[in-house]
Amino acid sequence: MLTAKDQPNFVLWNLQVLTDRFNSGSSSPCSDLSTYCGGTFKGIIAKLDYIQDLGANAIWISPIPVNTPDGYHGYWAMDITTINPHFGSKTDLLNLVSACHARGIWVMLDVVANHMGNQRYGDWTNFTFFKPFNDQSHYHPYCQIKDWDDQEQVEVCRLANLPDLDQSNSFVRSTLKTWVEEQVKTFQLDGIRIDTVPEVPKTFWYEYTQSSGTFNIGEVFNGDVTYVAGYQGPLEALLNYPMYFSLKDVFQNKQPMTEIHNTLQSESSAFKDVTVLGMFLDNHDNARFLHNQGDVVLLYNGLAYILFSQGIPIIYYGTEQGFNGGNDPANRESLWPHFYQNNQIYK
Repeated sequence: MLTAKDQPNFVLWNLQVLTDRFNSGSSSPCSDLSTYCGGTFKGIIAKLDYIQDLGANAIWISPIPVNTPDGYHGYWAMDITTINPHFGSKTDLLNLVSACHARGIWVMLDVVANHMGNQRYGDWTNFTFFKPFNDQSHYHPYCQIKDWDDQEQVEVCRLANLPDLDQSNSFVRSTLKTWVEEQVKTFQLDGIRIDTVPEVPKTFWYEYTQSSGTFNIGEVFNGDVTYVAGYQGPLEALLNYPMYFSLKDVFQNKQPMTEIHNTLQSESSAFKDVTVLGMFLDNHDNARFLHNQGDVVLLYNGLAYILFSQGIPIIYYGTEQGFNGGNDPANRESLWPHFYQNNQIYK
């Protein structure tokens, strides 16, 4: 496990990699973005020169458990005890981390503790195919999130109809904490990115992040500065969604720069530490910057801001090649065969 002390004058910036979409070794782009395209841990290893030459010194990879069908993204866990064979083996992942560390590149793993994968339609009480959470008592009673202003509903009901784990159940709570601790130790991970943070009570996150024993940054998909800042404490860092929405307004929609100033002012008083907030223009949950604004100069300006402002810059794979996909899954293109290091954005 690397630390900032391993590299003098270390400044972290992170490349977000969807494991299934980064490199399959194929010369033809993926034709069906709704299912597996063939990217692997070995594929990432083969393109570490590309990552390092881009300037990234950290990568964020997809969740690793076996998923329910078509869970190429990793967020539909079926068996958290087994690595998704579509991505490779345990040895392949160990080799990826080792190869990254040999180059001074940190590895951050995406993790999910809120929910499991899809069930058969209408069979909402059957959990027998999940491992190890195979009993109905491991989940909250069936309900869907309909009111995002109702925090209790957000925490106990289903997001996108995915079975909602009950972290107050002692088995669920202890298993999730032990699991994350084991992954970090086994694979010598340098950090974790935590999915769907507001959907789980803060009391659990205090314990979970402590169990991980490593840097953690969480997703609170919300533009309200005060709401997002409330999760810094249970978590070390958050993705800076309030600033993402401000940058979108300014650089995509050409709104006044004062919006960035106002967000900075609000964040400086609301967050405990603004220097660890994740800064981004693109990610896997939103249409790409160039989909909504085709002026590449405005993209350059936005990238310059996140690279040189306070916080941790996070570049979504494909941005450096000018990808312009729309909403999921169109924004999850296969990077191959577009490893063009002469692309002006890459440079």
